[in-house]
Amino acid sequence: MYAWYFAPAPTGVPVNGCVRSGDHTLLYVGISPRSFVARTSSQNLRTRLRYHFRGHADGSTLRLTLGCVMADALRIRLRRASTGARLTFGEGEQALSAWMRACARVCWIQTPEPAALERYLLATVSLPLNLEGNAAHPFSARLSELRRGARADARTASQAWTPPVAQQPE
Repeated sequence: MYAWYFAPAPTGVPVNGCVRSGDHTLLYVGISPRSFVARTSSQNLRTRLRYHFRGHADGSTLRLTLGCVMADALRIRLRRASTGARLTFGEGEQALSAWMRACARVCWIQTPEPAALERYLLATVSLPLNLEGNAAHPFSARLSELRRGARADARTASQAWTPPVAQQPE
């Protein structure tokens, strides 16, 4: 199980009642691999955390959430990738990664029952950036709305994001 702390918290995310460690506020928890019970994932904690830090919005619910919450502050927008189905913040993924390097900290614990610990934490701790299993949190409806709106805008945008073509040296 891993836990994400932020300092400062993203603008608009309520932190009342959240666990604090120094200047950082716990806002999100997750388990890796997600399919821990079935043990069918080839992913491990290291690859999962790396993807949260440097991946794209379509492969990380945390990146998608942070990008949607921080869209105005970072001047980024969710878009379809040129392949059509995948969603990404395009070049904004770099801005999101830079913000995370500056503001996010992650810690983890190995436990034989990570899903049970995750359920316990969701029931007893304020975790505003978690959606799954956290519908009772006061921020859940607003976060779902932000993500739903960003996805809808991305799917209806007239242009998909295409990565820039690398220039060949002359």
